[in-house]
Amino acid sequence: MSDEPEPDSRLEGEDLADESSLPDGSRVGASRAAPKSASGDASRVALGILSSRAFGFLRESVLAFFFGAGPHADVFRIALRGPNLLQNLLGEQTLSASFIPIYSRLVGAGKEEAAGRFAGAILGLLMAVASTVALLGVVFAEPIVAILAPGYLGDAARVAKGLAEVDRYSLAVTAVRIVFPMTAVLVLSAWTLGVLNSHRRFFLAYFAPVLWNISIILALWLAAYAGWQVWGSPAEGALQETAFRSRLLIAACVGALVGGVLQLAVQLPLVFRLLRGFRLVFSTRVEGVTKALGAFGPLAAGRGAVQLSGYLDLVLASFLVPGAIAALGWAQMLYLLPISLFGVSVAAAELPELSLRTAPAEQAGLSRRLDASIRQMAFLTVPTVVGYFFLGFYFVGGLFRRGSFGIQDNWLVYLVLAAYSLGLLASSTSRLLNNVFYALGQTKTPARVAVERVVLSALVGGVSMVWLDRVPVSRVAGPAAGGRELFMGAVGLAIGASVGALFELRRLLVALDRQQFGIRLPVRSAVRMLATATAAVVPVVLMLMLMKPLPVLLKAIIALIVYVGLYLSTSRLADLPELDYWMGSLKKRLP
Repeated sequence: MSDEPEPDSRLEGEDLADESSLPDGSRVGASRAAPKSASGDASRVALGILSSRAFGFLRESVLAFFFGAGPHADVFRIALRGPNLLQNLLGEQTLSASFIPIYSRLVGAGKEEAAGRFAGAILGLLMAVASTVALLGVVFAEPIVAILAPGYLGDAARVAKGLAEVDRYSLAVTAVRIVFPMTAVLVLSAWTLGVLNSHRRFFLAYFAPVLWNISIILALWLAAYAGWQVWGSPAEGALQETAFRSRLLIAACVGALVGGVLQLAVQLPLVFRLLRGFRLVFSTRVEGVTKALGAFGPLAAGRGAVQLSGYLDLVLASFLVPGAIAALGWAQMLYLLPISLFGVSVAAAELPELSLRTAPAEQAGLSRRLDASIRQMAFLTVPTVVGYFFLGFYFVGGLFRRGSFGIQDNWLVYLVLAAYSLGLLASSTSRLLNNVFYALGQTKTPARVAVERVVLSALVGGVSMVWLDRVPVSRVAGPAAGGRELFMGAVGLAIGASVGALFELRRLLVALDRQQFGIRLPVRSAVRMLATATAAVVPVVLMLMLMKPLPVLLKAIIALIVYVGLYLSTSRLADLPELDYWMGSLKKRLP
């Protein structure tokens, strides 16, 4: 963190994205290429992501109700890991960072026909690659599961000896074969996101995953309703309950596949209305394709490094007691929420604009824009970190503690969340800094830094996991219900991830400083935000100490409402200028 003085300018939601010159001297004239308000773009992304995340939490709450932090929840995570890995490797940030800068410049220069042809060629190549990978995933499901979760390979022997209730390996193989075709659909959804973002149509692309979540929720409840008489049957006891949960798991996988198709389908009508000169081709000779592929390689390598980090976490967690993978997943849901809402929303809104501001003469303006964006993200991320540390136990309990998800599950997920939170602000800021390199066409630097981050995270996480896996959750949660004990090994993996995030941020800042961008983290602003958030959370903690008889869901709701209200009020009293940015953005979205 730097101690450099920060600018005195206030953020009043002013027009930061008016017409500007392109590097080639042309002007950005169409509304598709330049928004009137950066705050409007970011808020549209945030609103879409918030809708998707809200249904994502509902989905996870239903999963927690039926499965708890147990083997079936672990298997569902493993089944989704392969498609998610390839979606991130071939799509999402990788595709956006290689596709959006080129497509945006073509549209901004008035070459809409060329932009449409470029989009069609990229889609053709993606379809060929994604469909092939999806088919291979179905055929090679067994080795895929063995690679993702080697700890599952001995489950059949443990079940035969009565030491485990379910063979996670065989169940995961079936689940992967159902889910893996979703890979192709999700990669194509990333292409639609790139087109929509380039045309400043931010909301739909980030709202579309709501359909994916709803599909899984409906599949679970319909399957539960159809077989509800089996639940808790005295005829076969625990074996019958395990079989019931296995059928629910398969239903959830089918729902995920159907939901992926719906997520893509809802975006296509708007995408094809926006495209001009679109033609689906399988060629690298179309203008811009070779350049995009040249950027795609290093980006995929960088994303691959990040995915490798997640893979290593899964491998290590598969050797822990059942429930560790599920605990990591539930904690990540909360951890990724502010990154998605505040980090991704600002970063996604900035990437098309940054792509148009890469000329040396605009470097000073780019630095000021980045400084403002970092402070805007920090204004909401800092109180989230404080809230997770002091109130996270109640948030986790309010979302998930029902059915099979008990007090030990609650404590484990909370402790993992607290460990992840140590790197939350760094991760959010790194998202934006990565976009600077993407806009400049320098994709190798963030890729190299990502590899370094993976190595460090694996080392720190592995050592911490081994040490903490000896500590039972009952040390803080009390005796385990039904004799099922959980351990804190997953907390060690989260600590490794946070150390890696802090390291990545530092390396990216150094790399930008070498290019004389003059970017410094707004330390004094962050300290003021931290003091404001702490002043807001203390009364909430004291209030919760007097509310012990109330249900945890009610406590969580009250704590969230009061904390948010106090933080906004104290921010106004502290005269934090970033409050004006977000409040101005909210007013623009209201009728």
